[in-house]
Amino acid sequence: MKDKTIKVDYLARVEGEGALYVKVKNGYVVDVKLKIFEPPRFFEAFLRGRSFREVPDITARICGICPVAYQMSSVHAIESIFGVKIPGPIRMLRRLIYCGEWIESHALHIFMLHLPDFLGYDDVVRMAKDHPTLVQNALRLKKIGNEIVKIIGGREIHPVNVRVGGFYKSPSKMELKKIEDDLKWARDFSIESIKFIANLEFPEFEQDYEFVALSHPDEYPFNEGRIISNKGLNISVNEYDSYFIEEHVPHSNALHSVIVGRGAYFVGPLARFNLNFDKLSDVAKEVALELDFKPECKNPFKSIIARAVETLYACDEALRIISEYEEPEKPYVDFSIKSGIGYGCTEAPRGILYHRYKVDEKGNILDAKIVPPTSQNLKMIEIDLWKFSATYLNLPDEELTWKCEQAIRNYDPCISCATHFLKLYIERE
Repeated sequence: MKDKTIKVDYLARVEGEGALYVKVKNGYVVDVKLKIFEPPRFFEAFLRGRSFREVPDITARICGICPVAYQMSSVHAIESIFGVKIPGPIRMLRRLIYCGEWIESHALHIFMLHLPDFLGYDDVVRMAKDHPTLVQNALRLKKIGNEIVKIIGGREIHPVNVRVGGFYKSPSKMELKKIEDDLKWARDFSIESIKFIANLEFPEFEQDYEFVALSHPDEYPFNEGRIISNKGLNISVNEYDSYFIEEHVPHSNALHSVIVGRGAYFVGPLARFNLNFDKLSDVAKEVALELDFKPECKNPFKSIIARAVETLYACDEALRIISEYEEPEKPYVDFSIKSGIGYGCTEAPRGILYHRYKVDEKGNILDAKIVPPTSQNLKMIEIDLWKFSATYLNLPDEELTWKCEQAIRNYDPCISCATHFLKLYIERE
């Protein structure tokens, strides 16, 4: 096999910046580094000294795609300190705003960032020339998700209506009913999308992953549940720090998260699907099974199908919540401020998002820890790349580069979140 070096300046269609380095010697992959060079943004540090009331609005700025996830994990963590119990209507509004975020985020990733890989296009602009209706419908789907976030959150990017204890203002039934027809269209389009996506060609690639996700006894997880895995993990959120640790690696400004004594793990839609399939809506389960997409799928390239199934679920769940919604008498619950340590974990579109806060008796933040889903996937992405690139070393460099980039996009990495991606550099000797 000829020794050579391949270099691509930036990996396109991911959120953030970084580089991938692959070294091949004598026909074997001998090193893989996912280099995250985007600088840290120090959110955890500048939360210290702030009032707990500021936390949902500050953490929402970590990500423009999934601000709701940051808000929900933060309020759950702080509410656990103050002993806040959220009543049904407010809890349902939290699920509904999460539905909106999943719809808009999944639509963005599926159609704009990931699908061009499978259809052979460099980007969605070129794809749109041949598939204009598909792209137009995808944009409409994303807009519907954004509208849900806007109605409940006050605006579609970095919503401002979320607070500890609930919301500053609750929407009326009429406001929510206005988007029912759009959601019915979104549900139908999601069904069509799953059928289209499930028939794409997927590389043959599987690993023995440890999938990790929240699990709730009655619901497909958004905000609440225990942290479980397919290999026996079953812990409460406040046990997270005893089982998961973050490690510094020299080549990255983002930490790598591992399970103590077990190593890398996999979070996100495919993990949720595999661990919570029985909690999906009936129509989501039926469509998945009809296409022979069922747990336990271990091909990360099929994560795009899991995202599409979750989009359908989010549309279905949003319609259910709206049909049953009754405006609460008060949009938030009162509580007393206490000192203590609180823990929160919710399911961002890309996987579990963990927050921990220590507050004083005045409610000021003494310490904060935030572990985004992309940081939790980074080590697993490196392992995938190591084994995947080794399988396809005989491909021409351009095609190998394409496939490595696609393998990274399987995880929908949000590098900006993880640095609180991508240059590709392959060296052959």
